[in-house]
Amino acid sequence: MLQGKRIILGVSGGIAVYKAVELLRLLTKAGANVDVVMSKNACEFVTPLTFQSLSGNPVHTDLFSLHQEQEIDHISLADRADLFILAPATANLVGKIVQGLADDLLTTSVMATKAPVLIAPAMNCNMYENPIYQRNQKDLQALGYHVLEPTTGSLACGWEGAGKLPAPEVIFAAAQAVLTPKDLLGCKVMVTAGPTREEIDPVRYITNYSSGKMGYAIATAAQQRGAEVTLIAGATNLPVPFGVNYVPVSSAAQMRAAVLEGYEATDIVIKAAAVADYRLAQRAEQKLKKSAEQMTLELEKNPDILAELGQTKNKQILVGFAAETENLLANAGDKLKRKNLDLIVANDVTAPGAGFDVDTNIVRFLHADGQVEELEQMTKAQVAEQLLDRVKELR
Repeated sequence: MLQGKRIILGVSGGIAVYKAVELLRLLTKAGANVDVVMSKNACEFVTPLTFQSLSGNPVHTDLFSLHQEQEIDHISLADRADLFILAPATANLVGKIVQGLADDLLTTSVMATKAPVLIAPAMNCNMYENPIYQRNQKDLQALGYHVLEPTTGSLACGWEGAGKLPAPEVIFAAAQAVLTPKDLLGCKVMVTAGPTREEIDPVRYITNYSSGKMGYAIATAAQQRGAEVTLIAGATNLPVPFGVNYVPVSSAAQMRAAVLEGYEATDIVIKAAAVADYRLAQRAEQKLKKSAEQMTLELEKNPDILAELGQTKNKQILVGFAAETENLLANAGDKLKRKNLDLIVANDVTAPGAGFDVDTNIVRFLHADGQVEELEQMTKAQVAEQLLDRVKELR
């Protein structure tokens, strides 16, 4: 989504400037061409050379400099921007923008642009809670500026409260969302992701190799396209995607309960989780001790959540996943019909670049009408976009 986009990263003075360096790295890694504009105070915390080295572009600091000896900086920056990001945005910067003040390169560039502006505030908690600042923020939002809420925690000044700059990953995700067409606006999407765990005793469990990356990518993409997203996920090591309703679960029974609770009000369900087929018939209350040479565990079948959804669906679009090691199309096609799905995503987890816990995937889309689409290897984020394109057509 950010590939080839021209982004202006505006950096104002504050201890959180160091996070803007990591944000710049994320933006450039995603293929964006980033110009950095720094206020005079920002240069007291991090040198322009740091941003220049990472962006590969000159850093802009002076209102009266000429770009390439012919362009007026604040006009040329404003004209070529696809997106302005202000991070960190101090209370002073927010106040100036809302009042229409333009007395340095950063504020004049923001005043001159017609591109969307994403603001990530960072300040002392008392400043953030000040009614003057709160009024300014509301006024900017009413004018169409995109404003992220700061996070709560220990601040550099020693206070505890709201005012921390959101994590660079959160700002990055918000930037992607701003530039993404909202073709799923008004849609309620439920995504399941990750593995489930079936406890053997208080210290052991049965699980699988699922990392949750595919499901998290789908939830992220759906949120960026305007959907109201609920992500029901088993245990993973992934950060919760920005802007989604996150429901953590552990066992298949817990996932079933969470899915059924919200199913009726949901428009699209994408079941990317690797749910355990079996659970212990009797969970041990105490840790099982090593004694005999062999141990037998009695398992019983878990409820088939996807099949249950297929039997009761009315208006919902239902998408499943088939992770197979053999007979890919036959097994996936059988699952598609047997569980009354609209679409199934099939992949051979033994293929290089398509298994668990990798960032890429090689999938085939099997449609209810018999159509089969084979996609080349791509990132899981790209697979998510392709999948949502198909879901949008189904709607």
